[in-house]
Amino acid sequence: APCPQWPYCRKRCSYCNFNTYVVPAVDEAAVRACLVREAQTLLRLSQVHSVTSVFFGGGTPSLASPGTVAAVLEAVAGAAHLPAGAEVTLEANPSSTSASVLDGFRAAGVNRLSIGVQVRGAPPAAASAAPRDPIVTVLPSQSLDDAELRMLGREHTAAEARKAVEAARGLFPGRTSIDLLFGLPGQSRDAWAQRLEATLRLCDDHISLYQLTLERGTALAAQVRAGALPAPPQDLLADMYHTARSALGAAGFRHYEVSSFARKGALSTHNLSYWRAEQYIGVGPGAHGRFVLRAEGGCSREARVQTPEPVAWMREVQSRGHGTRSRAVLSPLEQLEELLTLGLRTDEGITHERWGHFSPQLSLQAVFEGPGEARALQQEGWLVLDSGGLRCTWAGLAVLDSLLPALLWQLQRV
Repeated sequence: APCPQWPYCRKRCSYCNFNTYVVPAVDEAAVRACLVREAQTLLRLSQVHSVTSVFFGGGTPSLASPGTVAAVLEAVAGAAHLPAGAEVTLEANPSSTSASVLDGFRAAGVNRLSIGVQVRGAPPAAASAAPRDPIVTVLPSQSLDDAELRMLGREHTAAEARKAVEAARGLFPGRTSIDLLFGLPGQSRDAWAQRLEATLRLCDDHISLYQLTLERGTALAAQVRAGALPAPPQDLLADMYHTARSALGAAGFRHYEVSSFARKGALSTHNLSYWRAEQYIGVGPGAHGRFVLRAEGGCSREARVQTPEPVAWMREVQSRGHGTRSRAVLSPLEQLEELLTLGLRTDEGITHERWGHFSPQLSLQAVFEGPGEARALQQEGWLVLDSGGLRCTWAGLAVLDSLLPALLWQLQRV
């Protein structure tokens, strides 16, 4: 799953600590050429035969032209098999998503849209053990309230957001994802209930739910620390999350991952491949990847991070074909730790087949069936280990962050 990143934004939001850049002008032709070349290089190194999905993240990739998206997709298709029905997602900002612009992206090959109108925060009620990756962990979050948008430094209005979602649904019916954010400073239970109700009237068939995180070094975190804005209490955050789960379930949405809800089968192929610990290739400034370098005779999965600063990244791509800043072979234990922490985020959990792919000698039962933390968690109703594999119960999925340390400790001991 290639994950190209467009690192530029028109404005840095008050909550954002992602690898994004606001510059007077972007040399799009140069960035496009480097994205194409790096995608070709990394796909050649991985020797991936077939691509299941492509995710254009950022930054604000809808600020790029459809021609850049088309060029990257052409490069991917030239280096590996890109099936006609492969999921191609673009993250979009309402201020850069008129119907004509969206139609251009559709013509370029995009067939799924993630339209964010507020911010992306942390997954709710569960710590992500995945790398901090703005390309694949990705979805900005949703607000339909002008006061919230102003507080968070967004450049569009609620009316523009609604118009953008409606335009997207017209062009990408059943394949438009919108995102909900909760835990904003000063947000009340009633305001959150109204937000849910408004979103359910507007939404398509996929919603991502995020809890706002106050990241160090951001303007919003500084305001909260200074007492200018109130931090929401933990019990309120938990209540907001459970309220949303119940409301979305009643509206026909399957809670298929800690922060992801879909109905009518509209699950994100790209996100699922990530939670299933499949290979992905990060392309662009600051991108993360996990893949095997088969072209170099490798047989072990590597963690790779691309150079974050765009100008330095472009120099490296132009000189050696890619801008990888760091690479490290993941040990068998590290791979199983990632599989555990990612796989338990989904309602399907970790199947015996998937575990066996990473651990042919040591089964799920051998690690988690005997006396220990996992058995206690099963007895308490948080966890299930059966013929299907290892997974959280509905209640356990909401408190995954409190379960993982014990499970990781048991895995490490065995």
